[in-house]
Amino acid sequence: MTAAIMQPYFFPYIGYFQMINAVDVFVFYDDVNFIKKGWVNRNNFLLNGRGKLFTIPLKDASQNKMINEVKTILESPDVSKILETIKQNYKKAPFFQGVFPVIERVFRLQNSTIGDLAMVSIQVVNEYLGITTVLQRSSMEFADTKGLERAERLIAICKQVGAETYINAIGGQELYSKEYFASKGIDLKFIKSEPLDYKQFDHEFVPWLSIIDVMMFNSVEDIRKMLKYYTLS
Repeated sequence: MTAAIMQPYFFPYIGYFQMINAVDVFVFYDDVNFIKKGWVNRNNFLLNGRGKLFTIPLKDASQNKMINEVKTILESPDVSKILETIKQNYKKAPFFQGVFPVIERVFRLQNSTIGDLAMVSIQVVNEYLGITTVLQRSSMEFADTKGLERAERLIAICKQVGAETYINAIGGQELYSKEYFASKGIDLKFIKSEPLDYKQFDHEFVPWLSIIDVMMFNSVEDIRKMLKYYTLS
C-alpha cells in the first residue's frame, strides 16, 4: 500500500496528478497553515504564448489560519475575469469543448474555503482523467494526528491507512530522512516529474503550467501516458 500527503492546490500542475496516480491513498493536508503566495490559490495558464499567473481572491487570508479555514471570494469580479480569460484564450484549443465545462463547474462554486475549492478542482480532474486513487483529508480522517511533529504526523497517517510506502514531492529531500522513516517501518520515496512537451498553438512551449493547459491541448489518453513521466528515488 502506498500513500502521499500534500496540501490541496487549485488546478495544480501535472506533477501533482502524477503523485496522486502513483499511490493507493492520497491525503489532502488541509489542516496545516495557509502559505501566502504559495500554490494553494494560485497557478499559471497560457496567455499570448507566456505563463500568466492567476489568483483566487480570499477573505482575510493569513498564515495563522489553516487552509481549511480561509474563505474564498468567488463572487468577486476578478474570478469571473479569470474564467473569461481562460475561455477566450483557450477556445481554439483542440480539447476546449470537453474541458471548459469541467473547469467552469469549479469556478461557479460558492461559499467555500480555499481548501474545499482546491480539493474540488483536483477531484474533477481525477474524474476527467479516470484516476481512481482514494482521496482523504487530514482534517477529517486524521484529526487525531494533529499536533505531532511534521515527520511524525506523516508517518502516523501512513500507518493509519496501512501504507508501507510514503511518496513525497522531490523538494522534501531537504526535510525528511529515508533512514528515519525506515526506522519507523515506512519506505520513503521521492517523486520527480520528467520534462514533457506538447503543442501549445504555434508558440514556443511553456512548461509546468496548470493542469488546465495540459487538458486543453491533450487527449485523456495522452495525458494518462504523461502521468507516468516521473522517476522515484
